[in-house]
Amino acid sequence: MKTVIFTDKAPKAIGPYSQAIEINGVLYISGQVPIDPATAKLVEGGIKEQTEQVMKNIGAILAEAGYTFADVVKSTCLLSDMDNFAAMNEVYGKYYPEKSPARAAYGVVKLPLGALIEIETIAGR
Repeated sequence: MKTVIFTDKAPKAIGPYSQAIEINGVLYISGQVPIDPATAKLVEGGIKEQTEQVMKNIGAILAEAGYTFADVVKSTCLLSDMDNFAAMNEVYGKYYPEKSPARAAYGVVKLPLGALIEIETIAGR
């Protein structure tokens, strides 16, 4: 059975989609941009600050669904500038100190709201 996951500790969807969907022990988290859920605005700063906020948003959704970062099996990182790849990795890596998930990273032309990064995540039990 498909379950919609929502938490007010992560940004509300800015379109016709859910923060996450769980089905058959797999959690699919929609792409998260660096919106602070308390202000509903992009966080100030560069790629490190934005990546940190994205990971906090992902963590809040994981927790709401009863998962942790240890359950993440795949991430897709979208960067507005591939020159930010190394700095993004510094922050991202803190959340996966062991047994990192599979991952793809792409440079894209533009992200919602002018964000520097967006990450979608899949977790499983």
